[in-house]
Amino acid sequence: MMDSAVFIRDHETPNSTRSISKTVTKKGSHTLEIHGFSSTKIVGVGNYISSDTFLVGGHSWKIQFYPNGKKVEKSDFDICVSFDIALVSKCEENVDACFEYAFLDQNGNKWHKVDTKCTIRHNEWPKQRGHSGFYKRTELETSQFIKDDCLTIQCTVAVVKTSMDSPNTFSPEVLSDLKQSYMQLLESREGSDVSFEVEGETFYAHKLILSTRSPVFKAQFFGPLKEENTRRIKIEEMQAPVFKALLNYIYCDVMPLRDSKCVDIVMTHHLLVAANRYGIQTLRSLCESILCENIAIDTVGSTLAFAEQHGFFQLKSRCLEFIGMPENLEAVMQTDGFKNLKESCPTFMDELLKSVARMYRERECDANGKRLKLTK
Repeated sequence: MMDSAVFIRDHETPNSTRSISKTVTKKGSHTLEIHGFSSTKIVGVGNYISSDTFLVGGHSWKIQFYPNGKKVEKSDFDICVSFDIALVSKCEENVDACFEYAFLDQNGNKWHKVDTKCTIRHNEWPKQRGHSGFYKRTELETSQFIKDDCLTIQCTVAVVKTSMDSPNTFSPEVLSDLKQSYMQLLESREGSDVSFEVEGETFYAHKLILSTRSPVFKAQFFGPLKEENTRRIKIEEMQAPVFKALLNYIYCDVMPLRDSKCVDIVMTHHLLVAANRYGIQTLRSLCESILCENIAIDTVGSTLAFAEQHGFFQLKSRCLEFIGMPENLEAVMQTDGFKNLKESCPTFMDELLKSVARMYRERECDANGKRLKLTK
């Protein structure tokens, strides 16, 4: 067996690295009240009553309550109510979560609690987990959980997020120096072989760097149909600050709008158009994500008009979903952006009504014409 001294001599310091795993749990609860519970007896098997959307751990969730179970049973005595918890927001990574289902009695105490743990994969559909055969309906109808024909359900969601901090894998100083070097290259104009005129301002850049980041620039400079004069290019229909931000992202992946506590929505609109114009998909996705995260009552009208004009369908869908929420609809309708949108986009009201109708279908269950009232 070879002596370890061959590998580590007395005068040498062994290389040592370190990794830090950080796990954080975000927890939240949502209560669903089923008014007119006795009427749910005629709801079809496999049909569910959905709660409003609620947020936990940066994700949107819904409770799906099956008053007559998910599958046909041999007799009415065997029918059991069932639950699902559904992840309704899009996610790019798997979600680790724990769920607790419980009935609340007349004093607000939890009964018949059931816990479950699972991983919801980002590419699966539908993204839901639950319990079949949770509680026999015949027993539930005469239980202490029913008061004034109302059943109250509480679901607690705990989202577990683990991140790995590996300080020795990549040196922060090296990464910082790389970005700094590229920024200095951009600002110094050293070795630049192309200039852009934007609103009277001149910006100098390097064709090779631009081409590696943008397929449009690559075709313009090196493609079979490349332009003859590419030493000086005039950029139309773009503001100078927007083009400067575009160059900063191309060279250094710098997105100052992302780090700001107060996001400049108008600037993000312009930068999204620029990213789309030059085919920079990562910047487009980033800008669209920022806008989706910062939709508000007073800006959703203008954001929706912008999305419709430029064909940003993900952003448009998120705006319609936001407006269609009952807690937002009335307030949004009072804004100038909404009023302008009705005039400038004739098809908008049809799409909004379809979106609202779809959301209400998810929230309510129509049993033989008798609507069940659902509240948070």
